[in-house]
Amino acid sequence: MPLAPANQSQLIRSNQKDEYYQTFLRNNANEAFQTLAGSKRWLDWRKEIELLSDLVYYGLTTFSGYQTLGEEYVSIVQVDPTKRQIPSRARRSLFVLCHALLPYLLNKAVVCLENELERGQEGQSGVSRRQAAPGPWSLESWLRRWMRRAVGLLSEPQRRACLPAVFVLQQSLTLLHRLHVALFYISGSFYHLSKRMAGISYLRVMGPNSSDGTIRNSYRLLGAVSLLQLLITVCLQLNNFRQRQRARQEWKLHRNLSPQHTESSSPRAARCILCLEERRHSTSTPCGHLFCWECITEWCNTKVRPRLFSNNNTQSEHI
Repeated sequence: MPLAPANQSQLIRSNQKDEYYQTFLRNNANEAFQTLAGSKRWLDWRKEIELLSDLVYYGLTTFSGYQTLGEEYVSIVQVDPTKRQIPSRARRSLFVLCHALLPYLLNKAVVCLENELERGQEGQSGVSRRQAAPGPWSLESWLRRWMRRAVGLLSEPQRRACLPAVFVLQQSLTLLHRLHVALFYISGSFYHLSKRMAGISYLRVMGPNSSDGTIRNSYRLLGAVSLLQLLITVCLQLNNFRQRQRARQEWKLHRNLSPQHTESSSPRAARCILCLEERRHSTSTPCGHLFCWECITEWCNTKVRPRLFSNNNTQSEHI
């Protein structure tokens, strides 16, 4: 029978079936490890167990040259860019590494970098508690030491600039994934970024009564809507970022114009419940609660709520 490129619905159903069996394998591996090693060690190695489960699943299927259970379910087969032969072992290896190992390493690196930058700004308080000591030969321990050395080379202004950059990187990765999915809906190929990197696409057996054109047109419409939604999301995030910058500039201007900085002589100084530090330039909400000016403005901008507060520097000494 003739072969044709697999459409979007087949690729999505194949991925859903693969995710079902991967979740089943992860759960069984987690239960077995937790029973043998205990809950504490399981919490420390949970991500690594899930990574090992994914590597086993794709190692026994894609890397070995067989169909995954999802691909077999919808009767599709992997092909290389020539569309005439199955992908080589090198392409299959690249896909497995990019699909399972690369997200794990990227997440570990970003988390370690964020923790080290926060350590530089906040000192040792709280960070040591968040970063439980891993094994001396673990990947997390090695990444932490490498990140600590890299962050140690930065100056204090550079550290303050890098911490928002890490947040921007995380948001950019999420937006990139959404953009790739929208392009998949439109083009009908490469549902995963890892398959695009490896150049692996799919062919299917074309049936006698195939409605491939209708399916592709429906998904193209969904792709166009997804792109529009992504554009609106980017515009909202940019607007939120500008509002936060404006609030920070207003707070700095207000601090510079203040004749003196409020210093509490009492050991039990009033604290802002948002930053858990002594309030600076207290601002009152209609309900009577007091916050730092910068804290409440950033919170309102983040939560996208109306600014129902007024600056009230005279009440800081009465609470």
